[in-house]
Amino acid sequence: MARYVLALDQGTTSSRAILFGEDGLPVASGQEEFRQIYPKPGWVEHDPEEIWQSQWHAIQACLAKAGVAAEEIKAIGITNQRETTVVWDRRTGIPLYNAIVWQCRRTGPACDELRARGLAETFRAKTGLVIDAYFSGTKVAWILDNVSGAREAAERGDLVFGTVDSWLIYKLTNGQRHVTDYSNASRTLLFNIHELDWDRELLDILRVPRSMCPEVVDSSGTAGVCAREWLGAEIPIAGIAGDQQAALFGQGCWTPGATKNTYGTGSFVLMNTGTNAVPSTEGLITTIAWGIGGAVTYALEGSIFITGAVVQWLRDELKLIGSAEESEALAESVPDTGGVYVVPAFVGLGAPHWDSYARGTIVGLTRGSNRAHIVRAALESIAFQTRDVLEAMKKDSGESVDVLRVDGGAINNGFLAQFQADILGVKVERPQVTETTAMGAAFLAGLATGVWDGFTPLERAWKRDALFSPAMSVDRRGALLSGWERAVGRSKGWEQ
Repeated sequence: MARYVLALDQGTTSSRAILFGEDGLPVASGQEEFRQIYPKPGWVEHDPEEIWQSQWHAIQACLAKAGVAAEEIKAIGITNQRETTVVWDRRTGIPLYNAIVWQCRRTGPACDELRARGLAETFRAKTGLVIDAYFSGTKVAWILDNVSGAREAAERGDLVFGTVDSWLIYKLTNGQRHVTDYSNASRTLLFNIHELDWDRELLDILRVPRSMCPEVVDSSGTAGVCAREWLGAEIPIAGIAGDQQAALFGQGCWTPGATKNTYGTGSFVLMNTGTNAVPSTEGLITTIAWGIGGAVTYALEGSIFITGAVVQWLRDELKLIGSAEESEALAESVPDTGGVYVVPAFVGLGAPHWDSYARGTIVGLTRGSNRAHIVRAALESIAFQTRDVLEAMKKDSGESVDVLRVDGGAINNGFLAQFQADILGVKVERPQVTETTAMGAAFLAGLATGVWDGFTPLERAWKRDALFSPAMSVDRRGALLSGWERAVGRSKGWEQ
């Protein structure tokens, strides 16, 4: 009988299900979008039941295409949008409020207050994170403080919270399991990444009862069993990881120093730092990559707010291109940008700058500047921002990066991929299978259930589509980087 692993990839705008075969390659997939809810400016919510329903429909569509029997599915792996927070009733399973999405900024004032109390270093030392509305802890606190009766119910032990992985596992197991994995726990502002436990002091600061917290389990290991009623068989849920950590695993970055970048709307650069939780002095965060066999692997992470979105901006707002694909040919139609730089700080600058007052900037314009120069400069900005994060990682970790593994839609642009290699001075590898997030969840689940016996078959499953080697002179690279650094300096503090 054939053996398959089902990966659930629950994202910010849609839920997907991808079935992987024993060769580690995708067989079939299903996808369904769900509503984005914006109650107020800067607020973003999802209906938890819609998340579940969309995920269930994606599973059904995937399996219908594959024509695979439930008995042939040996494991389920889950990867999810990180930090998005759900609070529900332990007894009924009914959500108390909509899920508060990672993008939501409603708890910004609460974060300001925590920093004003001098607590930034307390949180950073224990969680590896900065105090920010991005993470889950202040979202849980907001629900307890703003939903009628919530705090009383939580203190009675009637409420639980979880990230989206916890919510899906609760649904798939018919309420039998309330768990999360190390990678997701490390994004909550409540989990001590050194002691590997929920931190009493941080829970007290945010007034979150420990009874609400899920059990923390390995990223690769049976965390629960999908109830028979859903798929017609009891199937172990054996892989869990937040989306960027899953992509790191799916890209085969299993050794210290191995690094990947996912180019989406923004970009997430992660470097495996092994058993060493490297504290950052360069504007990065320290996080848990995954836990296997009770031992965790750590990572450094840099979040870049706007990368692929700058191409959408060129298309939708400036009307300089008709499609994202057109940007490649247009960029290559000129030998360089003619001295033009685009700094896409539309919502401020992320790692390693962390300037929320920065704003988008185009500098170096002359009478001869045309749309090709601006489009090329916008694409180059994606690579420049990645270089800034990689430099910070090298300083923090002491590790040199010889190869950057890349995935995500924007990196299919050949010009960008080559320029990325040139400006980094390192090789850039793009895989044949770009579903690295789902692949990571599948690999974690399949390893735990014997579908794959160790890492060797997974190494065979990762196949390179293209290798981009640096061809730019050191002098040319230095001149371009000098210009970029000056341009970033012009964008900083604009709103202050």
